[in-house]
Amino acid sequence: MAIVLAGGRGSRLMELTDKRAKPAVYFGGKTRIIDFALSNALNSGIPRIGVATQYKAHSLIRHLQHGWSFFRPERNESFDILPASQRISEDNWYMGTADAIYQNLDIIESYAPKYLLILAGDHVYKQDYGVMLEEHSESGASVTVGCVEVPRMEATAFGVMHIDENDRIIDFLEKPKDPPAMPGRPDVALASMGIYVFETKLLTEVLRANAADPNSSHDFGKDIIPQLVAGGNARAHHYSKSALRSGPEAEPYWRDVGTIDAYFSANIDLTTTVPDLDLYDREWPIWTYSEMTAPAKFVHDEDGRRGEAIASLVSGDCIVSGAALRHALLFTGVHVNSFSSIENAVLLPRVNIGRSVRLKNVIVDRGIQIPSGLVVGEDPVEDARRFRRTENGICLITEEMIAALGH
Repeated sequence: MAIVLAGGRGSRLMELTDKRAKPAVYFGGKTRIIDFALSNALNSGIPRIGVATQYKAHSLIRHLQHGWSFFRPERNESFDILPASQRISEDNWYMGTADAIYQNLDIIESYAPKYLLILAGDHVYKQDYGVMLEEHSESGASVTVGCVEVPRMEATAFGVMHIDENDRIIDFLEKPKDPPAMPGRPDVALASMGIYVFETKLLTEVLRANAADPNSSHDFGKDIIPQLVAGGNARAHHYSKSALRSGPEAEPYWRDVGTIDAYFSANIDLTTTVPDLDLYDREWPIWTYSEMTAPAKFVHDEDGRRGEAIASLVSGDCIVSGAALRHALLFTGVHVNSFSSIENAVLLPRVNIGRSVRLKNVIVDRGIQIPSGLVVGEDPVEDARRFRRTENGICLITEEMIAALGH
Protein backbone atom coordinates (compact mmCIF):
# COMPACT_ATOMS: atom_id res chain seq x y z
CA MET A 1 0.00 0.00 0.00
CA ALA A 2 1.20 3.52 -0.77
CA ILE A 3 0.38 6.53 1.39
CA VAL A 4 1.02 9.96 -0.12
CA LEU A 5 1.66 12.75 2.39
CA ALA A 6 -0.04 15.76 0.79
CA GLY A 7 -0.77 18.06 3.71
CA GLY A 8 1.94 20.69 3.30
CA ARG A 9 1.38 24.29 2.34
CA GLY A 10 4.64 24.89 0.46
CA SER A 11 4.97 28.49 1.70
CA ARG A 12 7.97 29.22 -0.57
CA LEU A 13 5.53 29.18 -3.49
CA MET A 14 4.13 32.36 -1.96
CA GLU A 15 0.65 33.33 -3.21
CA LEU A 16 0.36 30.21 -5.41
CA THR A 17 -0.42 28.29 -2.22
CA ASP A 18 -2.64 30.89 -0.55
CA LYS A 19 -5.73 28.95 -1.67
CA ARG A 20 -4.37 25.45 -2.30
CA ALA A 21 -1.87 22.99 -0.85
CA LYS A 22 1.42 22.56 -2.73
CA PRO A 23 0.50 19.07 -4.06
CA ALA A 24 -2.60 20.65 -5.68
CA VAL A 25 -0.60 23.30 -7.57
CA TYR A 26 -0.99 23.00 -11.34
CA PHE A 27 1.94 21.64 -13.37
CA GLY A 28 2.77 20.86 -16.98
CA GLY A 29 -0.37 22.04 -18.78
CA LYS A 30 -2.90 19.45 -17.56
CA THR A 31 -1.74 17.90 -14.31
CA ARG A 32 -1.25 18.77 -10.64
CA ILE A 33 2.00 18.09 -8.76
CA ILE A 34 0.48 15.20 -6.78
CA ASP A 35 -0.41 13.32 -9.98
CA PHE A 36 3.24 12.31 -10.41
CA ALA A 37 3.51 10.38 -7.12
CA LEU A 38 0.04 8.85 -7.64
CA SER A 39 0.78 7.85 -11.24
CA ASN A 40 4.12 6.34 -10.21
CA ALA A 41 2.32 4.19 -7.64
CA LEU A 42 -0.39 3.10 -10.08
CA ASN A 43 2.09 2.41 -12.90
CA SER A 44 4.29 0.46 -10.44
CA GLY A 45 1.42 -1.95 -9.84
CA ILE A 46 0.41 -0.70 -6.38
CA PRO A 47 -3.40 -0.97 -6.30
CA ARG A 48 -3.96 0.47 -2.80
CA ILE A 49 -3.31 4.17 -2.30
CA GLY A 50 -4.17 6.62 0.47
CA VAL A 51 -3.68 10.41 0.42
CA ALA A 52 -3.28 12.28 3.72
CA THR A 53 -4.39 15.91 3.37
CA GLN A 54 -4.35 18.87 5.76
CA TYR A 55 -3.58 22.46 4.65
CA LYS A 56 -6.37 24.10 2.53
CA ALA A 57 -7.27 20.75 1.07
CA HIS A 58 -10.51 21.57 -0.78
CA SER A 59 -9.10 21.94 -4.32
CA LEU A 60 -6.83 18.91 -3.76
CA ILE A 61 -9.70 16.72 -2.53
CA ARG A 62 -11.93 17.87 -5.40
CA HIS A 63 -9.17 17.02 -7.89
CA LEU A 64 -8.70 13.56 -6.31
CA GLN A 65 -12.44 12.90 -6.42
CA HIS A 66 -12.71 13.95 -10.08
CA GLY A 67 -9.51 12.38 -11.38
CA TRP A 68 -8.77 9.39 -9.16
CA SER A 69 -12.14 7.77 -8.47
CA PHE A 70 -11.70 4.86 -10.89
CA PHE A 71 -10.37 2.32 -8.35
CA ARG A 72 -12.56 -0.76 -7.94
CA PRO A 73 -12.84 -2.69 -4.63
CA GLU A 74 -13.84 -5.89 -6.47
CA ARG A 75 -10.38 -5.84 -8.11
CA ASN A 76 -8.72 -5.45 -4.70
CA GLU A 77 -8.07 -1.77 -5.44
CA SER A 78 -8.67 1.10 -3.05
CA PHE A 79 -8.20 4.87 -3.01
CA ASP A 80 -8.66 6.59 0.34
CA ILE A 81 -8.61 10.33 0.97
CA LEU A 82 -7.45 10.82 4.56
CA PRO A 83 -8.08 14.40 5.75
CA ALA A 84 -6.78 15.48 9.13
CA SER A 85 -9.94 14.88 11.14
CA GLN A 86 -8.92 14.66 14.81
CA ARG A 87 -9.66 10.93 14.83
CA ILE A 88 -7.22 10.08 17.64
CA SER A 89 -7.62 13.19 19.76
CA GLU A 90 -10.06 16.08 19.56
CA ASP A 91 -7.16 18.45 20.20
CA ASN A 92 -4.78 17.38 17.44
CA TRP A 93 -4.71 17.65 13.68
CA TYR A 94 -1.75 15.89 12.03
CA MET A 95 1.19 16.98 14.18
CA GLY A 96 3.84 15.71 11.74
CA THR A 97 4.37 13.28 8.88
CA ALA A 98 4.68 10.28 11.20
CA ASP A 99 1.55 11.29 13.10
CA ALA A 100 -0.36 11.47 9.79
CA ILE A 101 0.36 7.75 9.28
CA TYR A 102 -0.23 6.90 12.95
CA GLN A 103 -3.69 8.50 12.95
CA ASN A 104 -4.68 6.26 10.01
CA LEU A 105 -3.21 2.97 11.22
CA ASP A 106 -6.67 1.41 11.64
CA ILE A 107 -7.47 2.04 7.96
CA ILE A 108 -4.05 0.75 6.86
CA GLU A 109 -4.34 -2.36 9.03
CA SER A 110 -7.80 -3.13 7.63
CA TYR A 111 -6.11 -3.75 4.25
CA ALA A 112 -3.29 -5.76 5.88
CA PRO A 113 -0.51 -4.78 3.45
CA LYS A 114 2.85 -6.49 4.03
CA TYR A 115 4.77 -3.38 2.95
CA LEU A 116 3.96 0.30 3.30
CA LEU A 117 5.39 2.85 0.88
CA ILE A 118 5.38 6.43 2.21
CA LEU A 119 5.55 9.11 -0.49
CA ALA A 120 5.88 12.89 -0.54
CA GLY A 121 3.15 14.45 -2.67
CA ASP A 122 5.04 17.53 -3.80
CA HIS A 123 7.80 16.45 -6.21
CA VAL A 124 7.85 15.99 -9.99
CA TYR A 125 9.49 12.75 -11.19
CA LYS A 126 8.83 9.33 -12.75
CA GLN A 127 9.92 6.28 -10.75
CA ASP A 128 9.20 2.56 -10.71
CA TYR A 129 8.65 1.90 -7.01
CA GLY A 130 8.67 -1.85 -7.70
CA VAL A 131 12.47 -1.77 -8.03
CA MET A 132 12.78 -0.09 -4.63
CA LEU A 133 10.31 -2.49 -2.99
CA GLU A 134 12.21 -5.51 -4.32
CA GLU A 135 15.50 -4.09 -3.04
CA HIS A 136 13.95 -3.52 0.39
CA SER A 137 12.50 -7.04 0.53
CA GLU A 138 15.82 -8.67 -0.37
CA SER A 139 17.94 -6.57 2.00
CA GLY A 140 15.92 -7.19 5.17
CA ALA A 141 16.38 -3.52 6.12
CA SER A 142 14.14 -1.89 8.74
CA VAL A 143 13.62 1.03 6.33
CA THR A 144 14.73 1.84 2.79
CA VAL A 145 15.00 5.55 1.99
CA GLY A 146 14.71 6.80 -1.59
CA CYS A 147 17.66 9.11 -2.30
CA VAL A 148 18.64 11.45 -5.11
CA GLU A 149 22.13 12.73 -5.86
CA VAL A 150 22.50 16.53 -5.62
CA PRO A 151 25.50 18.90 -5.72
CA ARG A 152 26.89 18.78 -2.17
CA MET A 153 26.30 22.40 -1.18
CA GLU A 154 22.74 22.37 -2.59
CA ALA A 155 21.94 19.58 -0.13
CA THR A 156 21.63 22.05 2.77
CA ALA A 157 17.88 22.25 2.02
CA PHE A 158 17.33 18.46 2.35
CA GLY A 159 17.67 15.57 4.73
CA VAL A 160 21.07 14.11 3.81
CA MET A 161 22.20 10.47 4.02
CA HIS A 162 25.72 9.57 5.07
CA ILE A 163 26.21 6.06 3.62
CA ASP A 164 28.93 3.40 3.56
CA GLU A 165 30.07 1.53 0.44
CA ASN A 166 27.20 -1.00 0.88
CA ASP A 167 24.48 1.73 0.89
CA ARG A 168 23.85 1.29 4.60
CA ILE A 169 22.89 4.63 6.12
CA ILE A 170 25.41 5.56 8.82
CA ASP A 171 23.92 8.93 9.66
CA PHE A 172 20.88 11.01 8.71
CA LEU A 173 21.25 14.81 8.92
CA GLU A 174 18.29 17.15 8.54
CA LYS A 175 19.28 20.24 6.48
CA PRO A 176 22.99 20.21 7.45
CA LYS A 177 25.18 23.32 6.95
CA ASP A 178 28.07 21.09 5.74
CA PRO A 179 26.51 18.03 4.04
CA PRO A 180 28.56 14.79 3.99
CA ALA A 181 29.75 13.67 0.55
CA MET A 182 29.07 10.28 -1.02
CA PRO A 183 31.89 7.69 -0.78
CA GLY A 184 34.48 8.55 -3.44
CA ARG A 185 32.47 11.53 -4.74
CA PRO A 186 33.47 14.66 -2.80
CA ASP A 187 31.17 17.08 -4.67
CA VAL A 188 27.96 15.03 -4.45
CA ALA A 189 25.60 14.42 -1.53
CA LEU A 190 22.73 11.96 -1.20
CA ALA A 191 19.47 13.73 -0.35
CA SER A 192 16.27 12.12 0.89
CA MET A 193 13.37 12.18 -1.59
CA GLY A 194 10.87 11.78 1.25
CA ILE A 195 10.17 8.22 0.05
CA TYR A 196 10.31 5.36 2.59
CA VAL A 197 9.58 1.62 2.46
CA PHE A 198 8.72 -0.27 5.67
CA GLU A 199 7.29 -3.59 6.63
CA THR A 200 3.91 -2.55 7.96
CA LYS A 201 4.25 -4.59 11.17
CA LEU A 202 7.56 -2.92 12.12
CA LEU A 203 6.34 0.57 11.23
CA THR A 204 3.21 0.08 13.31
CA GLU A 205 5.31 -0.75 16.39
CA VAL A 206 7.64 2.21 15.81
CA LEU A 207 4.76 4.68 15.27
CA ARG A 208 2.90 3.56 18.39
CA ALA A 209 6.04 4.04 20.49
CA ASN A 210 6.65 7.42 18.89
CA ALA A 211 3.09 8.59 19.52
CA ALA A 212 3.57 7.90 23.23
CA ASP A 213 6.74 10.07 23.37
CA PRO A 214 5.79 13.60 24.52
CA ASN A 215 9.18 14.97 23.41
CA SER A 216 8.86 13.81 19.79
CA SER A 217 7.89 16.05 16.88
CA HIS A 218 6.22 12.96 15.32
CA ASP A 219 8.02 13.44 12.01
CA PHE A 220 9.73 10.88 9.75
CA GLY A 221 12.72 13.07 8.92
CA LYS A 222 13.29 14.36 12.44
CA ASP A 223 12.39 11.31 14.56
CA ILE A 224 11.58 8.00 12.86
CA ILE A 225 14.37 7.77 10.28
CA PRO A 226 17.19 8.90 12.66
CA GLN A 227 15.95 6.34 15.22
CA LEU A 228 16.09 3.50 12.67
CA VAL A 229 19.46 4.69 11.34
CA ALA A 230 20.80 4.54 14.90
CA GLY A 231 19.55 0.94 15.04
CA GLY A 232 22.01 0.13 12.26
CA ASN A 233 19.71 -1.40 9.64
CA ALA A 234 18.55 1.48 7.39
CA ARG A 235 19.45 1.45 3.70
CA ALA A 236 19.57 4.00 0.89
CA HIS A 237 17.96 3.31 -2.49
CA HIS A 238 19.53 5.27 -5.34
CA TYR A 239 16.88 6.93 -7.49
CA SER A 240 19.04 6.32 -10.57
CA LYS A 241 18.24 2.57 -10.26
CA SER A 242 14.48 3.03 -10.59
CA ALA A 243 14.02 6.34 -12.47
CA LEU A 244 12.12 6.37 -15.75
CA ARG A 245 14.34 8.26 -18.21
CA SER A 246 13.37 10.20 -21.32
CA GLY A 247 16.14 8.45 -23.29
CA PRO A 248 19.06 6.01 -22.87
CA GLU A 249 21.57 8.80 -22.13
CA ALA A 250 19.22 11.05 -20.15
CA GLU A 251 19.85 11.97 -16.54
CA PRO A 252 17.25 10.83 -13.98
CA TYR A 253 14.66 13.62 -13.65
CA TRP A 254 13.54 14.75 -10.17
CA ARG A 255 12.46 18.24 -9.21
CA ASP A 256 11.42 19.88 -5.97
CA VAL A 257 9.35 22.70 -7.48
CA GLY A 258 9.06 24.39 -4.09
CA THR A 259 10.04 27.95 -5.06
CA ILE A 260 8.61 30.33 -7.65
CA ASP A 261 11.83 30.16 -9.68
CA ALA A 262 12.04 26.33 -9.56
CA TYR A 263 8.34 25.99 -10.44
CA PHE A 264 8.71 28.41 -13.37
CA SER A 265 11.83 26.78 -14.82
CA ALA A 266 10.44 23.22 -14.52
CA ASN A 267 7.31 24.25 -16.45
CA ILE A 268 9.16 26.29 -19.08
CA ASP A 269 11.64 23.40 -19.57
CA LEU A 270 8.73 21.43 -21.04
CA THR A 271 8.64 23.83 -24.02
CA THR A 272 12.15 22.84 -25.17
CA THR A 273 12.57 20.52 -28.17
CA VAL A 274 13.47 17.44 -26.09
CA PRO A 275 12.63 18.18 -22.44
CA ASP A 276 14.20 16.18 -19.61
CA LEU A 277 10.71 15.17 -18.43
CA ASP A 278 8.87 13.07 -21.03
CA LEU A 279 5.12 13.68 -20.80
CA TYR A 280 4.51 11.81 -24.06
CA ASP A 281 5.54 8.35 -22.81
CA ARG A 282 2.50 6.11 -23.27
CA GLU A 283 4.24 3.30 -21.34
CA TRP A 284 4.28 5.41 -18.15
CA PRO A 285 1.37 7.86 -18.38
CA ILE A 286 0.76 10.62 -15.88
CA TRP A 287 -2.87 10.11 -14.88
CA THR A 288 -4.98 13.11 -13.96
CA TYR A 289 -8.44 14.62 -14.17
CA SER A 290 -8.97 15.59 -17.80
CA GLU A 291 -11.80 17.94 -18.67
CA MET A 292 -13.91 17.45 -21.80
CA THR A 293 -12.82 20.42 -23.89
CA ALA A 294 -12.85 21.73 -27.42
CA PRO A 295 -9.53 21.67 -29.32
CA ALA A 296 -7.11 24.57 -29.07
CA LYS A 297 -7.66 27.21 -31.74
CA PHE A 298 -5.44 29.80 -33.47
CA VAL A 299 -7.05 32.57 -35.53
CA HIS A 300 -6.13 35.66 -37.60
CA ASP A 301 -3.30 35.89 -40.10
CA GLU A 302 -2.18 39.43 -40.80
CA ASP A 303 0.99 41.32 -39.88
CA GLY A 304 0.91 42.28 -36.19
CA ARG A 305 -2.20 40.19 -35.60
CA ARG A 306 -1.31 36.55 -36.22
CA GLY A 307 -2.35 33.67 -33.98
CA GLU A 308 0.88 31.68 -33.58
CA ALA A 309 2.87 29.63 -31.07
CA ILE A 310 6.56 28.78 -31.17
CA ALA A 311 8.10 26.25 -28.73
CA SER A 312 4.93 26.28 -26.62
CA LEU A 313 2.45 23.86 -25.02
CA VAL A 314 -1.20 24.75 -25.59
CA SER A 315 -3.95 22.78 -23.82
CA GLY A 316 -7.54 22.14 -24.85
CA ASP A 317 -10.13 24.94 -24.95
CA CYS A 318 -7.41 27.58 -25.53
CA ILE A 319 -7.96 30.33 -28.11
CA VAL A 320 -5.00 32.32 -29.38
CA SER A 321 -6.65 35.13 -31.31
CA GLY A 322 -4.17 37.22 -33.26
CA ALA A 323 -1.48 36.91 -30.56
CA ALA A 324 2.04 35.47 -30.51
CA LEU A 325 3.34 32.87 -28.02
CA ARG A 326 6.98 31.91 -27.54
CA HIS A 327 8.12 29.44 -24.86
CA ALA A 328 4.69 29.60 -23.26
CA LEU A 329 2.75 26.92 -21.38
CA LEU A 330 -1.02 27.39 -21.50
CA PHE A 331 -3.28 25.35 -19.25
CA THR A 332 -6.89 24.52 -20.14
CA GLY A 333 -9.17 27.33 -21.26
CA VAL A 334 -6.67 30.19 -21.66
CA HIS A 335 -7.71 32.93 -24.09
CA VAL A 336 -5.15 35.37 -25.53
CA ASN A 337 -6.55 38.32 -27.46
CA SER A 338 -5.25 40.25 -30.45
CA PHE A 339 -1.97 42.16 -30.66
CA SER A 340 -0.64 40.53 -27.49
CA SER A 341 2.82 39.01 -27.06
CA ILE A 342 3.46 36.24 -24.52
CA GLU A 343 7.02 34.95 -23.92
CA ASN A 344 8.43 32.66 -21.20
CA ALA A 345 5.05 32.43 -19.50
CA VAL A 346 3.10 29.88 -17.46
CA LEU A 347 -0.62 30.67 -17.71
CA LEU A 348 -2.81 28.63 -15.36
CA PRO A 349 -6.35 27.51 -16.30
CA ARG A 350 -8.99 29.99 -17.48
CA VAL A 351 -6.67 33.00 -17.71
CA ASN A 352 -7.95 35.67 -20.12
CA ILE A 353 -5.36 38.00 -21.66
CA GLY A 354 -6.69 41.31 -22.99
CA ARG A 355 -5.58 43.08 -26.16
CA SER A 356 -2.12 44.59 -26.68
CA VAL A 357 -0.67 42.89 -23.59
CA ARG A 358 3.06 42.11 -23.35
CA LEU A 359 4.05 39.47 -20.78
CA LYS A 360 7.55 38.04 -20.31
CA ASN A 361 8.91 35.79 -17.52
CA VAL A 362 5.57 35.47 -15.72
CA ILE A 363 3.33 33.00 -13.90
CA VAL A 364 -0.35 34.00 -14.01
CA ASP A 365 -2.61 32.33 -11.44
CA ARG A 366 -5.89 30.62 -12.34
CA GLY A 367 -8.88 32.52 -13.68
CA ILE A 368 -7.30 35.98 -13.88
CA GLN A 369 -8.41 38.66 -16.34
CA ILE A 370 -5.30 40.49 -17.53
CA PRO A 371 -6.38 44.02 -18.54
CA SER A 372 -5.67 45.26 -22.06
CA GLY A 373 -2.36 47.09 -22.48
CA LEU A 374 -0.65 45.60 -19.41
CA VAL A 375 3.13 45.23 -19.79
CA VAL A 376 5.11 42.95 -17.43
CA GLY A 377 8.73 41.86 -17.75
CA GLU A 378 10.29 45.02 -19.17
CA ASP A 379 10.64 47.34 -16.15
CA PRO A 380 12.00 45.51 -13.05
CA VAL A 381 11.22 48.36 -10.65
CA GLU A 382 7.65 48.73 -11.82
CA ASP A 383 7.17 44.94 -11.84
CA ALA A 384 8.40 44.62 -8.24
CA ARG A 385 6.06 47.41 -7.13
CA ARG A 386 2.96 45.75 -8.56
CA PHE A 387 3.66 41.99 -8.46
CA ARG A 388 5.62 39.28 -6.65
CA ARG A 389 9.01 39.44 -8.42
CA THR A 390 11.84 37.00 -7.63
CA GLU A 391 15.56 37.74 -7.70
CA ASN A 392 15.69 35.92 -11.04
CA GLY A 393 13.14 38.31 -12.50
CA ILE A 394 10.11 35.96 -12.54
CA CYS A 395 6.81 37.72 -11.77
CA LEU A 396 3.89 35.93 -10.13
CA ILE A 397 0.57 37.63 -10.93
CA THR A 398 -2.48 36.92 -8.77
CA GLU A 399 -6.07 38.13 -8.71
CA GLU A 400 -5.45 40.40 -5.72
CA MET A 401 -2.46 42.03 -7.44
CA ILE A 402 -4.51 42.75 -10.58
CA ALA A 403 -7.36 44.15 -8.46
CA ALA A 404 -4.88 46.46 -6.70
CA LEU A 405 -3.84 48.02 -10.03
CA GLY A 406 -7.09 49.97 -10.07
CA HIS A 407 -6.36 51.68 -6.74
